[in-house]
Amino acid sequence: MDSTPKQNLGISAYSWLKHDIIRGVFQPGEKLLMSRLKERYDLGIGPLREALSQLVAERLVVAISQRGYRVAPMSREELADLYDARAQLEGLVLELAIQRGDDAWEADILAKAHTLAKVMEVHSAEEMLDVWDARHKAFHTAIATGCNSPHLMQLRQHLFDQVERYRHLWLCETVFSEQALESKRQEHAALVEVILARDAERARPMMRDHLMTPVPIILEVMQQRGLA
Repeated sequence: MDSTPKQNLGISAYSWLKHDIIRGVFQPGEKLLMSRLKERYDLGIGPLREALSQLVAERLVVAISQRGYRVAPMSREELADLYDARAQLEGLVLELAIQRGDDAWEADILAKAHTLAKVMEVHSAEEMLDVWDARHKAFHTAIATGCNSPHLMQLRQHLFDQVERYRHLWLCETVFSEQALESKRQEHAALVEVILARDAERARPMMRDHLMTPVPIILEVMQQRGLA
């Protein structure tokens, strides 16, 4: 009976800390002082250690022997490797989805694409970022789900978690630029067209190219911030 509240605290600590690392509240290489974490999240050491251990497993945090924890560094090498791995996997997943997806899969893609392309009523920059990001993730997940492979979807999610810190740098450059958003709308519309045509030969390289477009933008931001 007592384990449920403790488990919930651990999940909360993990979610909050991961969010803050992705959003840059804690910078790459920064030491994660337990005293600061306790104060910020109003949690005890137990849930925080549980969260930190999970984030070490996800490579967002590094454990330093006898000296606590630091936010994992970011690098151009990791950026290139993660994005290439994602692009290759997403291309494979899309090819399988085109082979295996049914009418309901096509309908879900169309619905998610429509929602993503719609103008949003938002009240703050943070809300704009969150709403567009959620709709963008839902669109790409709808495409991938057609592969009908839980293991590939799990691997896809793992890579997504790994890359999210880098993605956030790209999102901030994209979501607040109408020109960049329009470019993304066009890319998404082109993807939907070839997917619904079941043209795997064109769709797979198109998806890979689509997923690689953020890399030079992210690299530029990293260089400006001294991260690369």
